[in-house]
Amino acid sequence: MRFDILTIFPDFFTSPFTDGVVARALRSGIATAHTHDLRAFTHDRHRTVDDRPFGGGEGMVLKPQPIFDCLESLNLTSKPTRDTTHESVILLSAQGKRFTQATARRLATLDRIVLICGRYEGVDERVSQLLCDDELSIGDYVLSGGELAAAVLLDATVRLLPGVLGHADSSRYESFGEGDEQLDSPQNCHPERSAQRAVEGSASGSGDDRQPPPRTTNAAAGLLDYPHYTRPADFRGAPLPEVLAEGDHAAIRKWRRQAALAKTLTNRPDLLIPAHLSDDDREFLASLEPNDR
Repeated sequence: MRFDILTIFPDFFTSPFTDGVVARALRSGIATAHTHDLRAFTHDRHRTVDDRPFGGGEGMVLKPQPIFDCLESLNLTSKPTRDTTHESVILLSAQGKRFTQATARRLATLDRIVLICGRYEGVDERVSQLLCDDELSIGDYVLSGGELAAAVLLDATVRLLPGVLGHADSSRYESFGEGDEQLDSPQNCHPERSAQRAVEGSASGSGDDRQPPPRTTNAAAGLLDYPHYTRPADFRGAPLPEVLAEGDHAAIRKWRRQAALAKTLTNRPDLLIPAHLSDDDREFLASLEPNDR
């Protein structure tokens, strides 16, 4: 996958591209990222990228000309004939649709993404109108510019590419993830996951011709992830839930599902409205006392 980022602050991306998961993906060649300084596409000695808004008002607006010239230098297909299943041009803007995990999963299927970083009071509307396939926002707040949003989008998308994370299931069983039905469907049966389950079955002494133990994880299905614990089992007087140390896969799975539901109810109850909940899920949520919420 190739990313192109149009910005007036290309040095901003030095750290995101040299540390962590994104850096590993770039070093391994799974993805490439290229920054393009919009000031290099200006035609005056002051390298002017902004101007006052027509109609008056506060602030300055990014001019369309440097953005158009920069994008045209990238040899992308024009918007009317662009195949958005392979490449997409995205404007990062507070006025955009909210960026979600589902959006990241869709973007991770593309071959090329161009990100235009907004700045100042905004970007000339003709950029979105004539060049962009999407206008996205990472949240209901205003940033100084689109660079932070571009870094967030790139990170959230790149980590979903095969081979980027250490374990194939790391991006599947987490907050906002797909449901168990999607993950276990034939079209989503990945060789890495089958191999991992075989290893787990072998390690448990089940033998080659036996099924591995049932997994203890629940797919989030759009909810928040369940709480996680690691060693030591008792830390500063706060022990881990006993069920996690008892080895009962079914009990662990049930506890994790209920813990995820409780956390979602407390922190993001809005996610429960569109969620696909079982009768057991609804019964558990109804059983929670008000002070548990």
